[in-house]
Amino acid sequence: MQRSLFAFILAALLLPALLVAQDPFEIEVYGYRTAARSEWELDAHLNYIARGSTVFDGSVAPSEHQGHLALELTRGLTDHVEVAAYLLSAYRPGAGIEYAGARVRSRVRAPETWRLPVGLSLAAELEFSPAAYDENAVGLEIRPIVERRVGRLLLDVDPVLERGLRAHAGARLGEWELEPSARLGFTMSRTLDLALEYYGKLGETAAERVHQIYPGMDLKLGEDFEINLGVGFGLTSSGSRMVLKSRFEIPLDR
Repeated sequence: MQRSLFAFILAALLLPALLVAQDPFEIEVYGYRTAARSEWELDAHLNYIARGSTVFDGSVAPSEHQGHLALELTRGLTDHVEVAAYLLSAYRPGAGIEYAGARVRSRVRAPETWRLPVGLSLAAELEFSPAAYDENAVGLEIRPIVERRVGRLLLDVDPVLERGLRAHAGARLGEWELEPSARLGFTMSRTLDLALEYYGKLGETAAERVHQIYPGMDLKLGEDFEINLGVGFGLTSSGSRMVLKSRFEIPLDR
C-alpha cells in the first residue's frame, strides 16, 4: 500500500510535465471503463472559448468567442468493448451556427480478471473536420488510458497520439504529435468529485507549445446522470487562454 501511495504521489507531482493542448469540442480526460454490454449512453459537450486566437491560422478560423456543442452516442458491444459516434457543431462570430465535423471511435479495456494494478484501456478515433476548424480533413487519434485509485484519490493519464491522414488544400500534413492529458480527482461525497485536469500540446518550438489547466467538478444527480463543469486557463501565449467547459452524461436505457 505504501508503495502504491508513493507511486501515486510521484505521478501527481509529474503531471505538469504532461501538459498538452486539448480538443476544443471534447474537453475530457478519459477514464478506463467502457459502457456495459448493450448499454447506450449520450454525452453532450458544451464549451465556450472566452479568450482564444483572434486571427486566421491558414484556413482555421479564430477561436475567440466560439461556442461548441458535441453530441457523443456510445454503445457497449461487450463488457469490455464500446463504439461511439460524434456530431460536432459550432457558433463563431460572423458565421453563425455551423457543422463542425464528425467522429467515430472504438475502445477496448482490460478485464478485471487480469488483476492488473492499474486500469487499462485503448481508444482509436477517426476525425472528419471542415477547414475552418482543423487543418486536417481527416485525422487519427490513438489514446492509451491508465487509471489508478488510492482511497478517495483517482488519477487518469491519457498519453494521446494524433496525426493527420489527409490535409485540406494548402495545408501541410503533419507528423505524429504527442498530446497527453491527465486528471487528478478527489471524491468529496457520493454526489460530488473535485478535479484538476491538464491539457496542452508538445510543439517543435516554444511558440507552438500550449499548457492549460482546468479546475472543475463532477456532480452526480440521480443514479447515472452526471454533470462535469470546469474553467480552463492557458499558461502560454499559444492556444486558448480561458475556456468554459461542461459535459452532460445521460444514460438512455435506464
